[in-house]
Amino acid sequence: MRTTTATLRGRLAVAATAGLLVVGLAACTGNDTSSGNDNLRGGTDGAAEGSNDEEGDTVVIGFSAPAADHGWMASITESAQVVADSYGDVELRIAEGTNEVNLQISQVETFINDGVDAIVLLPFDGAALTPIALEAMEAGIPVINVDREFNDPNAARVTILGDNYGMGVSAGQYICSELEGQSDAVVAEIAGIDSLPLTQDRSEGFAEALAECGLEVSNRVAADFTVEGGERAASNLLQAAPEIDAIWNHDDDQGVGVLAAIENAGRDEFFLVGGAGSANAMRSIQAGDGVLRATVVYPSTQAADAIRVARLLAQDKAMADLVEVEVPRQIQLFAPVVTADNVELYLDTAFES
Repeated sequence: MRTTTATLRGRLAVAATAGLLVVGLAACTGNDTSSGNDNLRGGTDGAAEGSNDEEGDTVVIGFSAPAADHGWMASITESAQVVADSYGDVELRIAEGTNEVNLQISQVETFINDGVDAIVLLPFDGAALTPIALEAMEAGIPVINVDREFNDPNAARVTILGDNYGMGVSAGQYICSELEGQSDAVVAEIAGIDSLPLTQDRSEGFAEALAECGLEVSNRVAADFTVEGGERAASNLLQAAPEIDAIWNHDDDQGVGVLAAIENAGRDEFFLVGGAGSANAMRSIQAGDGVLRATVVYPSTQAADAIRVARLLAQDKAMADLVEVEVPRQIQLFAPVVTADNVELYLDTAFES
């Protein structure tokens, strides 16, 4: 059933409101930890007296995330470290990245036994990590859940999320604006892993945004967030669709393979919109010498924001830009479209794919 404009706007209003919450804490970080401090906002060095960044009691934060087998995931840990390093009152204990659920559970158990002040956790499997997160909360250790939600809201004091549905909406609205008046335009989609809720949310938002301008997805394939998977899926798509006007690719890491397939096929009659916001994609957009015209950001600075939130919680502080005296329960980040017109604003925070 087609979603009405009012319904679509209603769903986006929730995300937009939550997105405003990050204005006071968003960490601008690069991916090179040796120079990332140049891109940070905040830190205790030279902080004004009485500000949230003024140095306080030292807080110990445990951090655990999946293995850095993806450019976006590597940036998650790197940016968290950069933000922690900018604060003289933060001791960050990073567990080795792992895709083994039992090992990640044992990492959190170690943090609990060590009595850390807060835990920042991007779970490999949100449902599987929920019980141990609940244990941490019951032990009085605030848990900041990043990106992949637990299946019990009580397992986290704060949840920081990207906006997968909003990514799809942003991509769809951009394509609608570029194809305005072309009611017969052929729009294709290269998704990530179809079984994941995040992929389903992205596709749902995309389809609903396209419907608002009378378009639909004519050809759709799914990849697996890898370069190889992207190239394979794009090759299949290009063989099946002799004419295309626009493509949305969900992920810029798999987009490396997508672009390789497009070059091998010698196709350039369409424009491509990426997803997640890699530095490679943004540099290509900036150069303007290929089919890639835009990308939709899915921030890899979520854990960096979580480090700052964990520090605030451990020091009994609130968010300076809000009237509330407590940190909110949920923060959802915005999914902006990056084009040649605004790429310089986002390039410093992009991850390398």
